[in-house]
Amino acid sequence: MNPPSQTTLSATASVPAPATAAPRVSIGLAVRNGALYLQQAVNSILAQTFTDFELIICDNASTDSTEAICRAYAEQDARVRYWRNPQNIGGANNENLTFTKARGEYFRWAAHDDVLAPTLLEKCVAVLDSQPDVVLCYTEIIEIDDSNNQIKLTNRQKGVAAQPHQRLQELMYRDHTCEMTYGVIRTDVLRQTRLQQNYTDSDRTLLCELALYGRFHEIEEPLFYKRYHAANQYLDWRERMTWFKPGSQGDITFPNWLQFADMWATVDRGALSPAERMRCYLVTGRWSLRHSLRMGKEAAINGYMAVHNRQWRIQKHARVHNWE
Repeated sequence: MNPPSQTTLSATASVPAPATAAPRVSIGLAVRNGALYLQQAVNSILAQTFTDFELIICDNASTDSTEAICRAYAEQDARVRYWRNPQNIGGANNENLTFTKARGEYFRWAAHDDVLAPTLLEKCVAVLDSQPDVVLCYTEIIEIDDSNNQIKLTNRQKGVAAQPHQRLQELMYRDHTCEMTYGVIRTDVLRQTRLQQNYTDSDRTLLCELALYGRFHEIEEPLFYKRYHAANQYLDWRERMTWFKPGSQGDITFPNWLQFADMWATVDRGALSPAERMRCYLVTGRWSLRHSLRMGKEAAINGYMAVHNRQWRIQKHARVHNWE
């Protein structure tokens, strides 16, 4: 199976009439300076066989041609809603913003550089409609490069266990790259979470929180093309924080400690039985033990950074991340 090819904007020929009621699915696409791949991503969304959706694009103060591309789509297709932030509010905040504008029963985040097979929405919605205990439905993934070449097929089977603590165990470790956040999610469940927080890997904690409400389901068919390219890879764990907090270059940050605290708080606020809550605390405690060396290293590095001024820290990491 090959990803839909790059096509021009005018290829979106059939424009459905404006909906009189809220759509069944809302798709939130957060973008900043994504002109290179944006048309291919949007065209693959608008070509879905399931058509009762809205596409909410939140442009995070792009400085390339992203704005012009998005406005053209909004003029052509009534399902496209475009919002432009006057300044960069941070990547996670912008992704959360797309959700706050959603009206659909189900919600899906989309990236400006990924591609969907035409039946992805149709098949995910069918699962959620027929299985009320499923809170998030995703598909197998084909990883692609910047030229649409296929790299590998990924089958995760994460978050699918019967009990909350088992699902927590499946999702909280870094043996996956959180692709499940691009699944179709029940909006009412997602509204009960705190969404993404402003620290590296907070999407993993969000998946853990969703899994406390119900199980995930993976469709064993590759309908999602996840693109990996130079501009969306980060090389330094701490410096990726600049994607979350623009202007934070040189700040001293503790993402591993923030994640531990957030996971603990996630379990604390979950609607769990006392016995199941205790099991989840034990799982979280084991996570902290397995990450104790990383957490200790993080504290040591930050101690070293603290004896230098901010300008030195900025120069130290000026070339080790690709995130704005």
